[in-house]
Amino acid sequence: MMNRQLIFKKRPVGLPASDTWELQSNPIPELKEGEVLIQQHYVSLDPAMRGWMNDAKSYIEPIQIDDVMRAGSVGKVIKVNNHPKYKEGDYLTGWGGVQQYVVTNGENWYPVDPNLAPLPMYIGTLGMPGMTAYFGILEAGKIKEGDIVLVSGAAGAVGSIVGQIAKIKGCRVIGIAGGKEKCKYLIDELGFDSAIDYKSENIYEALKRECPKGLDVYFDNVGGEILDAALSRLRLNARVIICGAISQYNNKEAIKGPANYLSLLVNRATMQGILVMDYAKDYAKAAMQMGGWIAQGKLKSKEDIYDGIENFHETFLRLFSGDKKGKLVLKVIEE
Repeated sequence: MMNRQLIFKKRPVGLPASDTWELQSNPIPELKEGEVLIQQHYVSLDPAMRGWMNDAKSYIEPIQIDDVMRAGSVGKVIKVNNHPKYKEGDYLTGWGGVQQYVVTNGENWYPVDPNLAPLPMYIGTLGMPGMTAYFGILEAGKIKEGDIVLVSGAAGAVGSIVGQIAKIKGCRVIGIAGGKEKCKYLIDELGFDSAIDYKSENIYEALKRECPKGLDVYFDNVGGEILDAALSRLRLNARVIICGAISQYNNKEAIKGPANYLSLLVNRATMQGILVMDYAKDYAKAAMQMGGWIAQGKLKSKEDIYDGIENFHETFLRLFSGDKKGKLVLKVIEE
């Protein structure tokens, strides 16, 4: 049996080209004692993957040349060699990478139940993006009823969940997204109070219109000019949560930092980075809470699924073109 694997071949400058990776078919190694073979069904495509390709110090080691492209994944155990916890037929989620099969001793893999939720949801709303949203807005953002909350990248995997949780908690929520269709989606389907189309509006004027009294919380997924504009609207004791900066990931020059940072001083505001792994011990509690909200119809989960490991590159680029809604997922199992 052969394993189709996406191998990382060179570090990109700017937007990754197709020759950043090479699709290979390699034999699956024999299982050692205490290992399992997982047939992967879906892999997660996330903006953070772009940062992992850079040879630079970060919160996680960079991907090494000739390694399988790092990615979260979910799949089914199809073979076991005397594993203490897992058996054939179990479904697991972990860091399987962009490949069709993975051999593992099970460390940092977690069981999931496809009868409780569709598998893609375990790498979306009930996986890393959902956990990032949950802990980012509740623990770091410290939202309370009546807060005015602004979310950028609001139609994406994290932003869409952030906004919905803030609504559940009684906040007024404004989303920033690209294009009329996405803005309509935020209001009509996800229940945001209003939306700003950064592609067709002046962001400073739009924020004055939608947040005349300023902001209590800004959840930032994009960085750049939008972060700068949000800083100009902070209220006293506001909280700015830095989750990502997708507008800057493919820069060929230095990252553009905020010019309006003195607003933090004037308003005694805080700016805090959020990394989901810091909250790992509480993932199960968060998943139960969000699963309950989904069951009650209070939280909507959207997965944008594309088929075929050979289509990784064009699907990955949707993260940066904005040609998607919700969580971007690649189906790698061949039926």
